[in-house]
Amino acid sequence: MNNRVLVMLSLLAGIGAVLHTVVPPVFLGMRPDMMLAMMFLGILLFPKPSYVLLLSLVTGFISALTTTVPGGQIANVIEKPITAFAFLALVLVTKRFAGLKMTQPILAGLGTMISGAIFISIAVYVIGMLQGSFAALFLAVVLPATAFNVLFVGITYPIVTKILKRTSLSQASSIATAAEKSA
Repeated sequence: MNNRVLVMLSLLAGIGAVLHTVVPPVFLGMRPDMMLAMMFLGILLFPKPSYVLLLSLVTGFISALTTTVPGGQIANVIEKPITAFAFLALVLVTKRFAGLKMTQPILAGLGTMISGAIFISIAVYVIGMLQGSFAALFLAVVLPATAFNVLFVGITYPIVTKILKRTSLSQASSIATAAEKSA
């Protein structure tokens, strides 16, 4: 593993932790998981399974430590690695379209919906800690988080790729490099 990539991923996880802690709960103690956007940026920039595994475990544990949802600790630790590898699969399938400006925000939206569906399913059906229906929780929490993550990734991804292009990390970031060549 490249140490510079690990530093970049840790910075993204740290920023995500701050965002996750600062955002207030919206519905039944649930808050939009802004750490997802940072995890998605890390996966978009460094789409290697070893980096994805490490980033998803770190993100899952930090989310578990900062969650306000009853039973959210278990749900976060289970959900983040599943979401991360589903998102990696989406990134690899759409690699051909990485140069299009809307690809990354759309992937972030899909990833957020996958994450929310898994989290709510675990919290409601497996743990049984949340009072409420899947549909109500999805509409009240996941859809606003999806909208935010689409905007957030749409704004930050081009900025981060331009910064990476000027550093030595651009060689480690195959998707970012491919996106810059296509643009």
